[in-house]
Amino acid sequence: MSVVASAHGGVRAPVRASALLAVLGIVYGDIGTSPLYAFKASLDHFTSEGVAEFEILGILSLIFWALIIVVTLKYVVLVMRADNRGEGGILALMALAQRATSDGRGRAVLTIIGIIGACLFFGDGIITPAVSVLSAVEGLEVSAPNLQPYVVPIACAVIMGLFAVQYRGTGKVGRIFGPVMAVWFAVLGLMGLYQIVQQPHVLAALSPHHLVLFCIRHGWLAFVALGSVVLAVTGAEALYADMGHFGAAPIRRAWMWFVLPCLVLNYFGQGALILEHPSAIANPFFLMATPNMRLPLVVLATAATVIASQALISGAYSIARQCMQMNFLPRMTVTHTSITEEGQIYVPQVNTALFLGVILLVLAFRSSDALTAAYGIAVTGTFICTCILAAFAFRRRFGWSRPAAVAVFGGFFLVDAVFFAANLLKVPEGGWVPLVIGLFLMALMTSWKRGRDLMLARWKQDSLPLASFLKRLPQSRTLRVPGMAVFLTGTPDYVPAALLHNLKHNKVLHEKVLFVTVTNLDEPEVPAERRTEVTELASGIHRVILRYGFMESPNIPRALEDLRHLGVDYDPMQVSYFLGREVLVRALVPKLPMWRLWLFLVMVRNAVPATVFFRIPSDRVVELGVRVAI
Repeated sequence: MSVVASAHGGVRAPVRASALLAVLGIVYGDIGTSPLYAFKASLDHFTSEGVAEFEILGILSLIFWALIIVVTLKYVVLVMRADNRGEGGILALMALAQRATSDGRGRAVLTIIGIIGACLFFGDGIITPAVSVLSAVEGLEVSAPNLQPYVVPIACAVIMGLFAVQYRGTGKVGRIFGPVMAVWFAVLGLMGLYQIVQQPHVLAALSPHHLVLFCIRHGWLAFVALGSVVLAVTGAEALYADMGHFGAAPIRRAWMWFVLPCLVLNYFGQGALILEHPSAIANPFFLMATPNMRLPLVVLATAATVIASQALISGAYSIARQCMQMNFLPRMTVTHTSITEEGQIYVPQVNTALFLGVILLVLAFRSSDALTAAYGIAVTGTFICTCILAAFAFRRRFGWSRPAAVAVFGGFFLVDAVFFAANLLKVPEGGWVPLVIGLFLMALMTSWKRGRDLMLARWKQDSLPLASFLKRLPQSRTLRVPGMAVFLTGTPDYVPAALLHNLKHNKVLHEKVLFVTVTNLDEPEVPAERRTEVTELASGIHRVILRYGFMESPNIPRALEDLRHLGVDYDPMQVSYFLGREVLVRALVPKLPMWRLWLFLVMVRNAVPATVFFRIPSDRVVELGVRVAI
């Protein structure tokens, strides 16, 4: 156990060893398995005429400084400070950035950047398991060549097992995976250290002048190689996205004192091996091990790559819930897998989509070399989006001046842009995969957002203002019946359509009526004292506003129980919930293109019912059909 000093001079809670192990199991799997393929993929650009020593040292220097600049300085030191009340990820950063500007157009642009970053992150979450597991299982080609035909089937079986255990939750998975990753990183470091002792002059690559010399001598080819060098920093975004699961302190300490040193030792060990045995370039990672240790290393590497996928999978769950709360995705089932940690969740629909995508990629590309071409664009695109949003967030959160924000994050932006441009060269070879995934998800999110906005506008157009309804109510002689009716409405100033239909068909109104509106704020969690706002509109009629953060799952019955402390006579056994079931039809003059309308209707039909999403008891629900033309 260790104590961490806070950024404000105080002392934070101690970081427990169990938390550090869980971090290794969840957060660092992706970047921790990059040594399997990153160094080899970078050198493959120079193998036609044999690899010279300066090329090996140049690639090592590029990898080392990429780890320092992109991961350590940008993410660990800076970006992870921009937490949104403990939560990280591209959408949490987007919410922080939006608070830095009051301009509507500026906020819209920042929203688009955040959504692009989220879509690319999902693409990364599909590619990572495929390339990581394949690269590990391909070690069989070195240790047991006769098993080469079974590489793809074994990889598919491993991937199926990984996604099958996700329902147990990141906390339990982390406790299982953590010790395995601790052994993995220790093996990485020891293997690399042994080779470095044989060729200690490989440490000269720590000096940046080797990367400068390499770039000057190779020019365009060096730029092409950057598309593979960036594979060494894949997983950096997961550090930030998974921050809500464990907190920043254990993630930072694990990186600085264990993960980074072990990664550097292994990369330099691979370089030392090739300097001594040039033929080892065929598979430097597995050839670092002695022949009798290669098969156990394949088993350990396979376990590590399974774990590598966990960082992106758990991050995808968090991003998906944020998208739902921000109204960019339809309602999906969110299962809480921990009674103490709000951020530990499981989203079965996302899990299934990721699984199908990963299996399709493995069957389509069939080798890690082919898949690495598809890998870098999603990662570097997310890097760029994070950089832009962080510049805005740091101006507001930490009071940075505009020149300071531009200087610091402008520098990071240039590095990220160079990596992104290098990866664009790989579009014909497979780089189109994350672009297609990203465009498809953008179409889904923007269609859902636009469709919901149109529905809301239509409701307002067809609805009766609540003030007018309340004014006429005493003269209407409407029969009031015992009990309490809860009407869910997204427009608190208008009468819910379900209430109007109930009056039209049943000719009654309950003695107690609650108009309940769920509002999502651009903060992770809403304190209990700000959760509920109650306003008495008339005798027995109240308006209730329930506020939730983008990392929370609404529970309306539980929230309404607090009304008794606010002076409302609430009895859960006397409550009936009235919901409007929308029947969507195409308007005479449709405001959505046909393809967007089709996507929207598909998502509406497959969205989780409001009763499930808001955890409303199904035996207390009355649904009334509402026709909406858009």
